[in-house]
Amino acid sequence: MRVKDIMSSPACTVRADAPLGDAVALLEERSITAAPVVDDGVLVGMVSELDLLRQRLARTRQAAGPPQVREAMSGLPMAAWPEAHVAAVAQAMVEHGVHTVPVVVDEHVVGVVSHCDVLRTLLPTAASAQRDAQRRLDSYAGGQRRWQVTVQDGTATVAGAFDDDTERRIVEALVATTAGVDTVRAAERTG
Repeated sequence: MRVKDIMSSPACTVRADAPLGDAVALLEERSITAAPVVDDGVLVGMVSELDLLRQRLARTRQAAGPPQVREAMSGLPMAAWPEAHVAAVAQAMVEHGVHTVPVVVDEHVVGVVSHCDVLRTLLPTAASAQRDAQRRLDSYAGGQRRWQVTVQDGTATVAGAFDDDTERRIVEALVATTAGVDTVRAAERTG
């Protein structure tokens, strides 16, 4: 499986010259622990809850003035490319103690992969498999909900009508290649 298959996109980024309060608000709003920092759209660092806390404690003892994200961010982070293998990124995350990895194309952030995204892929639950399979089918159907997927104990059941046997095989293949799905059943006939 590739990073592009599991990344969150678009990424929630914060500008390097933004006030620290903007970074705090972004992390709280999105319920995330870190965000890529960009300057003119180019990745320049990462800012995490821990970075913000460190900066706040340091500023308490230093001169006043409006602090910017660039003062709190970590340097240029480990990054991944959309075509990278998830297992390789997971190994690098473990080796470097990284929880969030920006996904870049030509130095521009196109997504983010968190340790939770990787866990869902490597140790999928029925709920995550169902969500991923449904997202694949909705995307294949042009954003419409033509089929409904349920997953239980590794078995995915697809409900809905198919235009022909070719469409049925495509839908079954999309669901079968979802992490956490071992078997696929189509509940409806070709219509």
